[in-house]
Amino acid sequence: MKKLFAVCICASLSFCLSGCTLGTVLEQFTSTGDTSVQETPVPSDNTVSEIKDRVYMDEISGTLQDFTGSQLILTSQDVSYVFNVSNATLECEGGMITGDEISVIYEGQLSNTDTSTVKALKVVDEFHKKNKLKNHTTRGKVMALTPNTITIKNKKGITTTYPITGTRQYYQNGIKSGDWVYIKYKGTLPDNSQDTSQAVNASHLKVLSISDLKKLKIPDPTPVPTQKPDDGSDEDITEKEQQFLATVQGVNLNILQIIPAGTDTLLNLDMSSVPVWFKGGIAPGSHVNITYKGDFQTDTLEGIQILAVTGEDPDNISDKHLSFTVTGTITGNTANTITLQTDDGAIDTFRVESAENYADQALEYGSYVRIIFHPSRSKSSNIYTAVQIHDA
Repeated sequence: MKKLFAVCICASLSFCLSGCTLGTVLEQFTSTGDTSVQETPVPSDNTVSEIKDRVYMDEISGTLQDFTGSQLILTSQDVSYVFNVSNATLECEGGMITGDEISVIYEGQLSNTDTSTVKALKVVDEFHKKNKLKNHTTRGKVMALTPNTITIKNKKGITTTYPITGTRQYYQNGIKSGDWVYIKYKGTLPDNSQDTSQAVNASHLKVLSISDLKKLKIPDPTPVPTQKPDDGSDEDITEKEQQFLATVQGVNLNILQIIPAGTDTLLNLDMSSVPVWFKGGIAPGSHVNITYKGDFQTDTLEGIQILAVTGEDPDNISDKHLSFTVTGTITGNTANTITLQTDDGAIDTFRVESAENYADQALEYGSYVRIIFHPSRSKSSNIYTAVQIHDA
């Protein structure tokens, strides 16, 4: 008993001399199971420096409201945040579609809605998505059609312009002003309830298809007849279905501007009453087959009957032979994309990390460039894959 008392006295003296409290020693004892008192290491200067240099990273998830090319707005729990993403990588599978659930991964500590205190690193799909983007279908009368946009007016009189770069289009009975078409798309249309102009800008949706058929179904191509005259003479080629290849220059509603292969003559082809099929969209630079009857002269379309217009299939084209192009002014960029305002007013974003850059100018705000892109690599995304970049 005397020995135990002496041990307690010595232990108490040790506590006082070492500056440790009884609680500290108990914590050490209970956590290690060792009755010996362990010395707490003093942080070195290097350790303190490592703590100071430690980077704080976090993420915020919400619904994408708008994207300008370098900046995005997302809403999380009814609060809006504006992020500068000019140094971030965009990694959303569906692109930047309004109404989609995304996450912004950032460096630093967010102070309420003040995003100037953080640096955005990545924009990714929200892992725990509550609502998957659904396909929607709308119908309206065609008001305008260009390579990258279509404008329709619905039965309520509301006019909406949709982005259609690379979008498959099939018009069974041709295309012209006033025709009714169905547009299939992903995303959320902006609320125009407070807008008295009755016009909607749907620039950040993903349009999947356009057709005068509600359910787009492409018929099998009509085989070219191989009929022979009974008298054994040469066949009259003016009665046989034939084709010629041309390069698309542009489109304005029903007028398709083309240059036939082997010539430099610009021709205006009327698509108002013939079947039209563009699997990769009506992109300048892409090729098109014109099916016709008659005696074709390369400098005019007079004297022939146009039977069908068929664009080339981008699924069967290698990167080396692609010629689908978009031309416009750079209005924004991220670490792996650039955004153009196209010549016809669309806002298109292109993934450029693997593109061959032949432009002499820097890819910065205000630069005017021409991009060759691959429509087949963005069938469900509104971020297109750039293959080459050139000065416009």
